[in-house]
Amino acid sequence: MAFRADEAAEVGLERVKRYLVPRGLTADQRQQAEHALAEIVATCGPAVGGYPSWHPLVAKSLKASDQVTTPSERCGYRGLDHTVYFAHGFVTCPYGDGEEVMRSANDIIGPKDIYVTAEAIDAPFYSTGTTPILVKCEWMADLEEGFTIPKSLAVPLMLEKEVPAWRWSEVGETWENMRSYLLGSPHGSRSSLFVTQDTALAMKKIYEAMVNSGMYGPIYR
Repeated sequence: MAFRADEAAEVGLERVKRYLVPRGLTADQRQQAEHALAEIVATCGPAVGGYPSWHPLVAKSLKASDQVTTPSERCGYRGLDHTVYFAHGFVTCPYGDGEEVMRSANDIIGPKDIYVTAEAIDAPFYSTGTTPILVKCEWMADLEEGFTIPKSLAVPLMLEKEVPAWRWSEVGETWENMRSYLLGSPHGSRSSLFVTQDTALAMKKIYEAMVNSGMYGPIYR
């Protein structure tokens, strides 16, 4: 079945809304929460299930061989709790003031002209007593339609993550085995909410050239 980005984005938004906007809110609080959520989607893109392992929000894994697809201590964040993801940002709702989250996020150094920022947001998300924090990936270059990442960025970011693996890999993984890590979630066979079909095909061609070179070892099928 073909990947339908609009449908995937709609399903993701409803899931995030159910999680972040609690039932017990007053009408005014619900309006405030839904307005804040709409603003986040307008700046950070659609709700997602996980990131490509090369995405700047998760790429700086503390262990180089890790394929991390969701923010956690494994890629430098501290204090995350009750977290939902968007294409270019995530909201986490820790109890307390959230300072640990903001400090750790602001310490993350992105690739050239890409920055990770964090700020508290004024919205009654998740539960009383939590402090919602918005962590964003700030791209200095323009994104494509639907907040997708152009291949001029996706390809080099993938290479930065995957090329060093030749030092420790024992086998080469096929594109099919790695697709969830390289395209993010949700995804289809040839695109995702992060990259268009054109970009994904360019990534696949380059990735398969690396695997077929033998640089990672024999191909695991």
